[in-house]
Amino acid sequence: MTSEWGEKSTADLMSRYVSKEMGYNVPKEGWRICLAHEFKEKRKPFQAKDVSLSNIWGHIGLGVRYLKFWYKKTQVEKKAPFIDMFGAQPLRQIYGAPLGGIGGGTITRGWRGEFCRWQLNPGMYHYKTVIPNQFTVCLRREGKTVYQQVLSVERPPTLQGWNWGYCGEYAFYHALYPRAWTVYDLPGQNVTLTCRQISPVIPHDYQDSSLPVAVLVWDIENKNEYDLDVSIMFTMVNGSGQKDDKCGGHWNEPFHLEKEGEAVSGVLLHHCTAVNPYTLCIAAREQSDREISHQTAFSPKGPCFSLWNDLIDDGRLDSPTGSSPPTVKGEKVAAAVAVGCSVPAQGHNSLEFCLAWDMPKMTFGSQEKEHTRRYTRYFGTKGDASPSLSHYALTHYKQWERSIEEWQRPILQDSSLPSWYKSALFNELYFVADGGTVWTEMTEDADISGGICSEDGGLPAQPAVIKEYGRFAYLEGQEYRMYNTYDVHFYSSFALIMLWPKLALSVQYDIAGSVVQQDLTERLYLMSGQYSPVKTKNVVPHDIGDPDDEPWMRVNAYLIHDTAGWKDLNLKFVLQVYRDFHLTQDRQYLQDMWPICQAVMESELKFDLDGDGLIENSGYADQTYDGWIVTGPSAYCGGMWVASLCVMCKMARLLDSEESYRHYKDLLDRGSAAFEKLLWNGKYYNYDSSGRELSNSVMSDQCAGHWFLRASGLGDGEFQAFPKEKIQSALKSVFDLNVMSFAGGQMGAVNGMRPEGVPDHSSVQSDEVWIGVVYGLAATMIHEGMQEEGMRTAEGCYRTVWEKLGMAFQTPEAYCEKNIYRSLAYMRPLSIWAMQLALNTSQKDQTTTAQTGVTD
Repeated sequence: MTSEWGEKSTADLMSRYVSKEMGYNVPKEGWRICLAHEFKEKRKPFQAKDVSLSNIWGHIGLGVRYLKFWYKKTQVEKKAPFIDMFGAQPLRQIYGAPLGGIGGGTITRGWRGEFCRWQLNPGMYHYKTVIPNQFTVCLRREGKTVYQQVLSVERPPTLQGWNWGYCGEYAFYHALYPRAWTVYDLPGQNVTLTCRQISPVIPHDYQDSSLPVAVLVWDIENKNEYDLDVSIMFTMVNGSGQKDDKCGGHWNEPFHLEKEGEAVSGVLLHHCTAVNPYTLCIAAREQSDREISHQTAFSPKGPCFSLWNDLIDDGRLDSPTGSSPPTVKGEKVAAAVAVGCSVPAQGHNSLEFCLAWDMPKMTFGSQEKEHTRRYTRYFGTKGDASPSLSHYALTHYKQWERSIEEWQRPILQDSSLPSWYKSALFNELYFVADGGTVWTEMTEDADISGGICSEDGGLPAQPAVIKEYGRFAYLEGQEYRMYNTYDVHFYSSFALIMLWPKLALSVQYDIAGSVVQQDLTERLYLMSGQYSPVKTKNVVPHDIGDPDDEPWMRVNAYLIHDTAGWKDLNLKFVLQVYRDFHLTQDRQYLQDMWPICQAVMESELKFDLDGDGLIENSGYADQTYDGWIVTGPSAYCGGMWVASLCVMCKMARLLDSEESYRHYKDLLDRGSAAFEKLLWNGKYYNYDSSGRELSNSVMSDQCAGHWFLRASGLGDGEFQAFPKEKIQSALKSVFDLNVMSFAGGQMGAVNGMRPEGVPDHSSVQSDEVWIGVVYGLAATMIHEGMQEEGMRTAEGCYRTVWEKLGMAFQTPEAYCEKNIYRSLAYMRPLSIWAMQLALNTSQKDQTTTAQTGVTD
């Protein structure tokens, strides 16, 4: 099912690889790229100057208000705005799979081997490549060093006493998250190194998945007719490339930890900042035929001959005892660990390293409250856990790999699925860990109920799922710094509910608690220019806050929209509640959420202006497509309203509430009829019902409500909201126009398309491709038996992002046909897991049909 252009783009990434070595047990499936590859296309981020003149005219007020906000934030408060339209991140085509589990921070290692993206302070990123963080190989024969090389293609101006400039044509990188492999064929040495990195990101595991660790295993293949002694040296700076690396007071110390018959040794790098101090740890597992040595401290500036020569002399480091003195202001300090072993002729051996970091307690930007990370439940809060973390990782990583392989195997071995899909499905999952993710313990005094106790139609103060599994938050995007942005979580939540369902439910309880809260403080909203309450009762907040402020205490930190005016957030809450129940069968959760769902649905009814059972829009479309103007009922919001009524009927039946069932069934019958009458044009659902010139644009996401019904096991019989033949006709129209008539059918589905086959340019969003929306659209097609069309639709996005534009492990929110992308490393593409749910459902339905002989 892989297209011809797809095969070409995949081969392109490896076209400069000159070796025939394929590495040690590197899987077939995944994302593979030669270290010498260069991406031809260089795109630029969307910025204010990219807004067309016609759109500028309609947004002059917003522009002026944003400029004032931006100036105050950056020049007066000296902080980064949560969205920086004047300082978007440039595209750096360098990123690989991030290191670390979920919620403890991440360190990204680029596909060329560099440590280049850091998120240790919660939700706050910096993009500094720390050059001294490297692996170096030393080969010795008969007691003499014959080859020593930094395994990096870089040629930096510092550390010039080291041998840099490894030839990238002899190495490739392969990612299948949460693992990645880098294969180095050492030129002229008949030695192949395969570095395998493993992070404990394991579905349905709520302990090890929280650990801030990664293991890096080096498999060494000696193709010579003689034995070799091989050492690998791991160097690491105390810090992450920020200014505070030079603030003074940092220090390193060697350690040795032995327990349960296993021992590890390494160096602890204590980073002693005033806010959020942490300890980095580089370590290796001791074995009888391995030699571990270290250098406690060296200066990572100048030529640094001494460390290089120390290794080259005998393949080991001097291993001084005692701690290093604290650094003085302006100084940096680094450490090194080397491990050596003998590799027989025509033989194999391996070396194991661990990188761990321990920041057990952290504060967000406001520093109002201290939060405790999830992993401290198992490793304590004292800040001394790095040795234990590294010991645990090095003695458990093989078990992690078995769990990962067991999870991935059925999909990887499914010959009916194309290779690109297998790569996309697992590699897009990087955002669960690397999305500014925090996973914290619930404090004893926490109350998420919003002040309304469960007896009065509210929630328990401390729901059992949060007490047991903690609180979870991830960013809308690394550049859109808002936690649990709910309209986007609607799409990305499929990854959580399928793989870590307890975390998905935890998010829902947190959101539900904020629904019943209100904050009537008047605030200027940038989009409208009006003053409105921060938060009104019985509406879902846009998000739970900015990590540069105080999440969970600043409900709806988003300054652009008033939550009272956006219809899709409430509907998305209701749809997710039932989908989550359908997939977990957690009846307590359903009972807790039912009164909240009733409250938000009743708050929506005020938008049914003419009493026909269908809510109407006025002004901007909704929270998700906030750039499109819409008047009257719309395909997007109207469809989700009808779908929400359908799931309310289902929930009422499950909870034996006949009166509620009749209420919502009446609304459903009238709303469905009005929806069809006002929006169906014979082929697809019009964008809106206004009759404006552009109201008949073809919206790629027009079937979003039906998608969630299908994902929830509904959409047929008593719980059918949309005629099947109309949904299939609409999806065919989207495929023919938004997919195949856009960019030669090779870039996914454009958001808006005119019926005559040209993109809708009426807003800054209508002519964009939103990768996460495309994956959701593809899932809808699969649910409707259009698997070939669904795969073709999604393939265009994967090929564009991962193979053409060099955006691996930073999948953006959007791109245009040419030149522009927007918001790198975005939450919504996690929706690719909705495709897997659709495939699972289709296979299950086919099995049931085969067994019973019953068809629709």
